[in-house]
Amino acid sequence: MSRRSIPATLAGLSLAALPLAVAAQSENEDADRLDPIVVTATLGPATVGETLSSVTVVDEEDLRRQQPVNFSEVMAAQPGVSLTESGSFGKQTSVFMRGHASDASALLVDGIRIRSATTGSPAWNYLPPQLIRRVEIVRGSRSSLYGADAVGGVVQAFTLPSEPGHSAWLEVGGGNFDARQYGAGASVNENGTRAALGVNRYRTDGAPVIEGGDDKGYRNTSGVASASHTFGNGVKAGFTFLSAEGNVEYEGGEDDFLFQTAGVQVEVPVTEAWRTVLQFSDARDEIDGETFGTWGGPYEIDTVTRTSRLENWVTLGVHEFVIGAESQVDQVDGSTTYDESSRSNHAFFGQALLNFGRTDVNLSLRNDDNEAYGDQTTWGSAVGYRLDRHHRLRASAATSFKAPSFNDLYYPGFGNPDLEPEEAVSYELGMEGRYAHAFWDIAVFHSDVDDLSLPKQNAASSVPEARLRGIELTGGWEQAGWRVQAAATVGDYEDRQTGEPLVRRAENTVRVDLDKTVARWNFGATFRAESHRDDDVYDSSTFTTKRERIAGFGVWDLRVSRELMPGLRAALSVDNVADKEYATARYAPGTDYISAGRIVFLSARYDFHP
Repeated sequence: MSRRSIPATLAGLSLAALPLAVAAQSENEDADRLDPIVVTATLGPATVGETLSSVTVVDEEDLRRQQPVNFSEVMAAQPGVSLTESGSFGKQTSVFMRGHASDASALLVDGIRIRSATTGSPAWNYLPPQLIRRVEIVRGSRSSLYGADAVGGVVQAFTLPSEPGHSAWLEVGGGNFDARQYGAGASVNENGTRAALGVNRYRTDGAPVIEGGDDKGYRNTSGVASASHTFGNGVKAGFTFLSAEGNVEYEGGEDDFLFQTAGVQVEVPVTEAWRTVLQFSDARDEIDGETFGTWGGPYEIDTVTRTSRLENWVTLGVHEFVIGAESQVDQVDGSTTYDESSRSNHAFFGQALLNFGRTDVNLSLRNDDNEAYGDQTTWGSAVGYRLDRHHRLRASAATSFKAPSFNDLYYPGFGNPDLEPEEAVSYELGMEGRYAHAFWDIAVFHSDVDDLSLPKQNAASSVPEARLRGIELTGGWEQAGWRVQAAATVGDYEDRQTGEPLVRRAENTVRVDLDKTVARWNFGATFRAESHRDDDVYDSSTFTTKRERIAGFGVWDLRVSRELMPGLRAALSVDNVADKEYATARYAPGTDYISAGRIVFLSARYDFHP
């Protein structure tokens, strides 16, 4: 399929091709599923190979099979990704992509970016995977397309249905730690109309997050509503809404939270070769919490990001060009009085997707004018060469930046208004092979970062120079009911000034997913492991911070499901089968945030297709 064939590409998008799908019906179908179409890497639809990027797709079948309770389970040990969690079940989660901090990677839901303007980081732990149909993970700099914070990469979750026809579903489940889940939804995708409506409720009494602590619970009630329609004249209009609210308990306090995105989008075919896309969105991250103890008390933090975005797509033969503009306003309110409570950012960007036979060239450029820290111009370039129908070489270089958050700049007694944006120059060299039943990919990456932000106990500061480099290996195979996917990352993330590794990042990770379908049964296992990491821990008795090492770990997860009757499937998952206690972050000197141990969950789901 030619990358620049717009009708064919859009038709392919509706298939939501699978990275590891059920046994092939034909060689062409297998190839499409192992080289799925994505939209995040280049703003528009292209196969993974055509994006010239390192991309992982987790599709609806993967999500239903793995039964994640938290979104962190989707991200854990994916290529180039390591996590830290302050305990299990909805606790604070940080996602490190290629060694970049959690606030240096962008999270989008149906094209809408969401993050806390105060911390700068998305609330990864509140996104409900039960209502997500597809996830695209793009690794590497994307600031020239998405602006600030897309330094380590971009993660986008989708809620709209992809399969044609009508469907409805009902799901119930429960497990240890007094966990219960209820969900229901319906969707339609026919005659140019796509719509989805769903609700989910998950709650658990939780587990201790430190040794000797009390159980810390979690409740999340979430819903999605989204729809789009393509009219006879080619105009497409739609809206999307996702909301998750609930309560999470942690060591020393609890939070009531709201995680919400809403947006409308219109796409207009101006001519056969020119289409315009306009989007307006609103994203909210709100906390109403309380800390306990002598210095504790209630607090409130509300952040809102409103965005307007315009894209113009022009096709000239086999080449595509994008010219766009974006306006964004962040607002902060709550119990803390910041020196500034809002800031605006206005941007212009362009992209050229060029094809010269076996050679593809992607070029992008963006300028951001921010009210708080001025102009930032970023660029990206990539070239790919197809050796034959199965193999492709690619190379890319890009610049990126991460904006200082409101906490970094303006928090009373903590912020530093003189902080400069974190800036990075990144390079990648990769090669891939894609066949009828298998694929493999190898990528070598390197980033030089200036002023890498590093919040401390008493003031925001930065690492003057950091170097992030590594190798990612991914591969997969499917045939005769077998489905295998493996990924490994070997990294080196260093503070160039001290020579020490950057804190909280596991430099080496591995993940293997193995599934086998036998008649109505599916059996699966996941093995994931992360190496040791360092953490800077504040000692309140000496008022100093010292570095301590957290041991690495490896865990097994098992799952089995069976179709009891058409549309009705029962599933059992056992995470951390060996009941291994492990940690990814430290609470205090010598005290870790610990995992919950073995987690057992049994569920039943009924899918109805009238």
